[in-house]
Amino acid sequence: MKNAWKIYLLAIVSFLVGTSEYIISGILDKIADSLGITITAAGQLITIFSLVYAVLTPVLMALTAKLERQRLLVYSLGLFVVANLLSFALPGYVPFVIARIIMAMGAGMVVVTALGIAARIAPQGKQASSIATVVMGFTASLIIGVPLGRVTAAAFGWKSVFGLIAVLGIVAMVVLYKAIPKIQGDAPVPLLQQFALLRKPKVALGLGITFFWLGGYSVAYTYLSPYLLSVSGLGEQWISAALFAFGIASLVGSKFGGYSTDRWGVPLTLTFGMIIHILALAMLSVTNASAAAFPVFAMLILWSLSAWSSGPTQQFNLVQLEPEASGVMLGLNQSVMQLSMAAGAGLGGIAVNSISLSSITWLGAAGVAIAVGLALVLFRIGKQGKEAGQTVVSS
Repeated sequence: MKNAWKIYLLAIVSFLVGTSEYIISGILDKIADSLGITITAAGQLITIFSLVYAVLTPVLMALTAKLERQRLLVYSLGLFVVANLLSFALPGYVPFVIARIIMAMGAGMVVVTALGIAARIAPQGKQASSIATVVMGFTASLIIGVPLGRVTAAAFGWKSVFGLIAVLGIVAMVVLYKAIPKIQGDAPVPLLQQFALLRKPKVALGLGITFFWLGGYSVAYTYLSPYLLSVSGLGEQWISAALFAFGIASLVGSKFGGYSTDRWGVPLTLTFGMIIHILALAMLSVTNASAAAFPVFAMLILWSLSAWSSGPTQQFNLVQLEPEASGVMLGLNQSVMQLSMAAGAGLGGIAVNSISLSSITWLGAAGVAIAVGLALVLFRIGKQGKEAGQTVVSS
């Protein structure tokens, strides 16, 4: 395990990227107040980031496929650092939007390259766990990065968060350049060949589950801080603690999802988790902190546990659908995840503007309900396929 510390270093980089993406939800109200824009306009910063990440990452990775991996990681992280410096230094909404676009381009290449390096330098038989360690950096950004970013923003202003990420990113660039070995690039897989999988009904249904499950989650999560303040009635002093509790629950939910999938299978784990997800959002909408903060915290924890339990289950579900194209499937899933977050944030913004802030939990629950319906159809098709195969064998 001589490369174990290098894999943890990649996880730290993943943490920085995850924090830069998710932190907007934790400081949405502060960004809106500082820039003199609406909560809806601030929420579109998440939509823009996710959309650029989803659309451009496959293209950029295809264009840089032959580039040596250590160099690509450092270059990508450099682009990410520049974007954070621009976020810190430039005034106004439009420059911040431009910085977020650049940040998303760098972030997508950093994450995909880091995952690939982790698999290449891992000991034999430990590739999956090494990839999981890097992915844990994203989860840790919810647990530590978002609430810590909220505290930092309250003390030094929200721009200081991006300045700090930039400084840490520069340190990471130097360490990665020294620590990560030279690794040759791969033969590029044409984009048309990757997208050809989408013509298969089971693949389309599987990715549809991701889109509506995570889209429903994103509708509510994007506007979580203002929702907790204005609708749930939590005081400012409770927000960082609420975000921290939400993050801890996401880690537990991810672990439980993996354990439950191994023990009880994908259909039960995924369906049950999404049903609890729907119920948690519905109950959060009728829970208020006027008497005590505990009920709101309880619903947040239940929501995060159930939502994140679906993450590892859904990834395993997609790998099972096309085991011989598992890498492409996971790559497509990453793009769909970002697209769904963009769509969820966008729909949430429209709802906040046109209906009310309190409507986002109900819209989120509706999105997850569609995902449950798609999952039931997919599992029924899979069951019929197995039964047909058994009939052919027995005859």
